Amino acid sequence: MGPITLLELVAGSYEQIVFGYKVSADEKEEWTAKADFTHHAHTASISVVASSDRFIVTGSKDETVQVYDMKKRVEHGALLHHDGTITCLEFYGTAHLLSGGEDGLICVWRTKKWECLKTIKAHQGHVTSLSVHPSGKLALSVGTDKTLRTWNLIDGRSAFIKNIKQNAHIVRWSPDGDKYVVVINDRIDIYSMDTASVTGTVTNPKRISSIKFLTNSTLAVAGDDEMVRLCDVDKMKWLGDFKAHETRVKALEAVTVEDYCVLVTASNDGFIKMWKLHLKEELEPPTLLGEFNTTARLTCLAVRKPSPQTTPEITAEATTSQELLQQLPKTKRVRIAAEEVIMEDESKPQEKKKKSNKNATQ
Repeated sequence: MGPITLLELVAGSYEQIVFGYKVSADEKEEWTAKADFTHHAHTASISVVASSDRFIVTGSKDETVQVYDMKKRVEHGALLHHDGTITCLEFYGTAHLLSGGEDGLICVWRTKKWECLKTIKAHQGHVTSLSVHPSGKLALSVGTDKTLRTWNLIDGRSAFIKNIKQNAHIVRWSPDGDKYVVVINDRIDIYSMDTASVTGTVTNPKRISSIKFLTNSTLAVAGDDEMVRLCDVDKMKWLGDFKAHETRVKALEAVTVEDYCVLVTASNDGFIKMWKLHLKEELEPPTLLGEFNTTARLTCLAVRKPSPQTTPEITAEATTSQELLQQLPKTKRVRIAAEEVIMEDESKPQEKKKKSNKNATQ
């Protein structure tokens, strides 16, 4: 039996090129990455990349979002709605994409025809990061106006504005959606969904460049050095760290494979590395599964598991969390009764909230 493709990696670079790789393992469990495609679609450095079950999207300082159809393996075209650098891209399921930019706008796109369903003037100044709640009903955004904003994605209206007194550059929901984290320079503030207030803070030794929830309580953190650190956001403590690269780690992503987590790290030195991590009570040092050199200055990274077929029931694991994969057999598409439905709910509602589908916001 030949090697099986376990992962597909997509990386963006300062050199304007997008790299795609297929990662496979042989009988000896040696992981190798084979170049799948390289694409030079942008006229400036690539700032962000995201992938769904079918599409890969890249955002750039050239103010465009480029779309690639991986099923047909063709360039799908550009989304030209933002004025300024594209700063964030996130798929929700297979049907919607959210984009944010230096123009202060958040755009909600339907992937079927790539139409812009809603343009939200989200921030005075730049949108620096956004994150969609696992339910699809809410999104969080942070910007250079020193605010954290909650958006009702059913009607596209602002649900809550919090003045955080500093410019945050990353915001992320936890996989279960019961908490979220906001990153300001080297600091991670942990918020409770119920109270929308800070429950705790942890500080990284360096300015943080990338974070990824591995479980609902374990957060992987990369900063402006060679280390990757793991944090327990419930206990507000560091669990451990390891040296991932020779120079600073620019981006990290993760997927669950069998009973372990594969952490993928990308560095300014051009290397992408894949690490095997067992998320047990006592954290063991990760083992290096494989590495390869793209020879480019990498800026961003997306990881996805290839699916046997593209079906509407399967939500893309690169959007919010790998833990959602466990819920896939139970996934139902729910059309929410509202005057203006922007996004359809593609995930199973929390048990407690079954009765209040319409009023998921506080």
